[in-house]
Amino acid sequence: MDTKRIGLRVRAFRKLKGYTQQELADYVGISLAVLGAVERGNRHLEGKILNKIADVLEISAAELTDISE
Repeated sequence: MDTKRIGLRVRAFRKLKGYTQQELADYVGISLAVLGAVERGNRHLEGKILNKIADVLEISAAELTDISE
């Protein structure tokens, strides 16, 4: 997986939903630092966190990880 592209997709979907980084981090149950690292592409998303982010953003995990576009 391309962590940079996935991070950009997380950021884009978060902004579409109108969430701040802090709000999304709180909903997912991770720290702001972890979410920031994910969005910058500096941290690989683990399955559990990936699924929780997708659930909160009301999208499928595949929408975050499908970088074939």
